[in-house]
Amino acid sequence: MARNHLISLADIPDTDLYRLVDRGARFASGAWSDKTLDGAVVGVYFRATSTRTRTAFSSAALRLGARLITYGPHDLQVNTGETTADTGRVLAGMLDALVARTVGDVEELRALASQDRMAVVNAMAAQEHPTQALADLTAMAGHFGDLAGRRVLYMGEGNNTAAALALALPRYPGTELHLRTPKRYALDPEILVRAKDLAAQHGSTIIEQHDTVDMPRNADVVYTTRWQTTGTSKDSPDWREEFVPFRIDEAVMEAGPDAVFMHDLPAHRGDEVTAAVLDGPRSIAFTQAEAKMHSAAAVLEWSLGVLP
Repeated sequence: MARNHLISLADIPDTDLYRLVDRGARFASGAWSDKTLDGAVVGVYFRATSTRTRTAFSSAALRLGARLITYGPHDLQVNTGETTADTGRVLAGMLDALVARTVGDVEELRALASQDRMAVVNAMAAQEHPTQALADLTAMAGHFGDLAGRRVLYMGEGNNTAAALALALPRYPGTELHLRTPKRYALDPEILVRAKDLAAQHGSTIIEQHDTVDMPRNADVVYTTRWQTTGTSKDSPDWREEFVPFRIDEAVMEAGPDAVFMHDLPAHRGDEVTAAVLDGPRSIAFTQAEAKMHSAAAVLEWSLGVLP
């Protein structure tokens, strides 16, 4: 059985990205009858809090017939000095896949993946949250159908969720990703360069600005995340003042009269988004959350080499 690591979306070929999103959309439509992971053992290792991602992968694995072993932040011997690579080699002799949220440097996940027997899935590292972007695209595909040409306005911190979205959406021809981020909390410059390269290859557009002047019109999606995300900290006691102009309210939603609102959750109503928007009729944030399970199922199948 082949093993495919999902550490960064930058590592994934376009064809595989499209297959993952299409398969996630099929799961969203109810395609759970086949136990494609029957006999597999999946480890779930989370060193930080998680409601959606941990539950999504656990539920998806069980629905597809796999068995689970779960680890908390203090359960493995990396806490007593064992190297990450050694831990990966040991687990690879017992697990078929490991879904890991470290919230640390992505190189730690690459060390876990420095073996070819166990698939490793990045369930969030400091630099990138690839499974979130796959869930986002799955939710968009379910809502719009074809993703080509869609226009997305993202407002808020250039965090790991924004990074993953920037490495995924531009693969769809003609898409536009408009990032509006506070200047000191922008997207990582290296990721922005890679995303712009992808956009150039696919006839797409990605633009980052640090103000709310000349907002894009006719957006299909308006997206935000929490201002204070898991594993990050702000270097100024007044950081909230820099984020206030990027709050999404009903006026911002006029960036697209038919736009839907998306949020990776959890949300802080009154900070990054008003309750009227998050709980309003144009919000698909909770459908987006459920899409995490659908996309997680596709990721597990792909990681274990059984994606149809």
